[in-house]
Amino acid sequence: MQEIERKYLVTSKDFKREAFKNFFIKQGFLNKDPQRTVRLRITNDTAFLTIKGKSSKSGLSRFEWEKEIDIKEAEALFKLCEPGIIEKTRYLVQAGEFVFEIDEFYGDNEGLIVAEIELNTEADSFKKPDWLGKEVTGDVKYYNSQLSEKPFKNW
Repeated sequence: MQEIERKYLVTSKDFKREAFKNFFIKQGFLNKDPQRTVRLRITNDTAFLTIKGKSSKSGLSRFEWEKEIDIKEAEALFKLCEPGIIEKTRYLVQAGEFVFEIDEFYGDNEGLIVAEIELNTEADSFKKPDWLGKEVTGDVKYYNSQLSEKPFKNW
């Protein structure tokens, strides 16, 4: 399955008033190779194993495969993750026909807030909210796999 998304920095916390849902996420990486990142994620009482391929030249799309796994298996697999567990709250904000996923990071990435919008095609347009800042699509330092290795606090 091909994932098409754009990523932006968030300039204020005003998005929280517009959020229709939020939840805590804990994630780790079993493999951070850019050719095939393997991510483990627990969201509330659900766990997922995700494999992501290398990004396209534009940074807008890449292969993604995801499977729900047993929560106890996920907790056991966290012991195998590479250093740098990511913890964040994800907020969902409706933007016309699309939904922004806004991540407010904690720990070593405290202070970083990033918004992603998943699109149907690379040419899709959408209304940009006032709290949306600089586009960072394709900038690998904003990938969660990189934030686990080179956290925001060290920039």
